[in-house]
Amino acid sequence: MNDDQLISTAKDVVTLEALAVNGLLARIDENFVKACHIIAACKGRVVVTGMGKSGHIAGKIAATLASTGTPAFFVHPGEAGHGDLGMITRQDVLLALSNSGETEEILTLLPIIKRLAVPMIAMTGRAGSTLARFSSVHMSNAVEKEACSLGLAPTASTTAALVMGDALAVTLMTLRGFTRDDFALSHPGGSLGRRLLVQVSDLMHTGELLPVVKEDVSIMDALVEMTAKKLGMTAVVDSDGQLAGVFTDGDVRRLLERAIDIKLTPLSQVMTVDCQVISQNVLAAEAMQVMETKKINALLVIDEDSRVIGALNMHDLIHAGIV
Repeated sequence: MNDDQLISTAKDVVTLEALAVNGLLARIDENFVKACHIIAACKGRVVVTGMGKSGHIAGKIAATLASTGTPAFFVHPGEAGHGDLGMITRQDVLLALSNSGETEEILTLLPIIKRLAVPMIAMTGRAGSTLARFSSVHMSNAVEKEACSLGLAPTASTTAALVMGDALAVTLMTLRGFTRDDFALSHPGGSLGRRLLVQVSDLMHTGELLPVVKEDVSIMDALVEMTAKKLGMTAVVDSDGQLAGVFTDGDVRRLLERAIDIKLTPLSQVMTVDCQVISQNVLAAEAMQVMETKKINALLVIDEDSRVIGALNMHDLIHAGIV
C-alpha cells in the first residue's frame, strides 16, 4: 500500500464509524426511555456485563455510569458462572452487551437472572436474538457494516455501543439532577478533582502574609509592603478597613514615566481604584478564568462588607495544579 491508500483506508474507517454513531439517532426511542426509567428506579446497582470486545466497552460504560451518579460495576460473564454471580442482588439491574445477542457466557446466566427477578436491559445488534427476546427491554445498537476491512473485527459496533452507553449515562445524570458538586465528589483525585474541588479560600494568602496598607501612606511604604509579601501587589484600605483600591507592579512601572517623589506622594493618588475582586467561596478555577479574561496576575478577596480578607495570584493557581 502506498501512502495515499493508507490515508484512504483510515478515512474509510472513520466514515463507517461515524455512520454507525449517526445511525443511533433513530434508535433513541421508547425502549431507551424505558431503560432509563428502569435504572432510575433501581434501588441497588447497575451490573454491566459483556464478553470480549463488548466486555471492554461494558467496563467503560460501568465506569461512566458510576462517575455520573448511577452506581454501577462490571462483572465478567465468564467469572459470574464461577461465583461472581453472587455479586448480583434482587435490587440490581443487569445491563448486558452482546453484538450478536447470542454470547454463550451471558446466555448461561439467564436462568439465574430470571429466578432473581432482576430486570435485564440488553444492548445488542440483533433485535431477534435470544438475549434481546429474554430481556426486560432491548436497546439496539445495530450497524450496517463493521469498519474492519474483513467485516469481522468489532469496530463500528463497539463504537456504537460505547456511544449508546454514554447517551444512557448522561441522560440518567440529567434525570437525577446530578450537579458539578456531585461530580466533584466522585473525582477527588488528579487535575480534574483539583479544578472542581479547590476554592479560593483554600489558596488565598491571609493574615501576616496578606499585603495591606492604608490609603494615606506614601508610595514608598506601599513598595516596602509589596516587597515583603512578594505577591506583586498590595491591597489599599480606607480608615474603616474597607477596600479602597490596589497598588500593583504594573502601577509601579507606570510611575517610572512620571516625575513623582515616592517618599512624599500619597498612595491614594496613584493606586488603581476600580480593581478586580473575588469571593472566597468560588472555585479557584473561576478565579483563574477571571485573571485570564481581565489579563491580570492577582486578585483581592473580599467579604460581604468589602473588607479585604485575602489575596491570590497566578502562581498560587499554577502551584495548586488548577491551570
